[in-house]
Amino acid sequence: ASEGIFDRKATEIITKIKQDVTRHRYGDEAHLDTTVKKLGLVVPGKAYPQLRELRQEVEDGELAFTMVWQSLDTPYKMWADEKRRKKYETFFGPGVGAEVVKIDAEQRLVGIKLTTGGPKKVETAPVAEEAKA
Repeated sequence: ASEGIFDRKATEIITKIKQDVTRHRYGDEAHLDTTVKKLGLVVPGKAYPQLRELRQEVEDGELAFTMVWQSLDTPYKMWADEKRRKKYETFFGPGVGAEVVKIDAEQRLVGIKLTTGGPKKVETAPVAEEAKA
């Protein structure tokens, strides 16, 4: 089912990522070094995060496309930083929402999950006006 939704919903950039990654032969590393560098996910002097797998699933009728990275040297909080998360939406956009998913803390696996249909609207509670004294 996810292949069909991929064909219908994948953005041009998501399609390009999948093509770039699957073009590598099995056993080759799919690095995407320039991507992680541009996103500020490389700690100077440390190893680059390595793309381990792509996952695709259907969520609420939209394509959820997750890039799973092994990040031995880049801390999770760097990946999950809100400014950086918003940058993922523009970098991998337009028309996608982005969230960071902790996949496996022990193996240091983190996912950038892109969902078609645009950024999710975050519900915020209305701020009560302060009473005037």
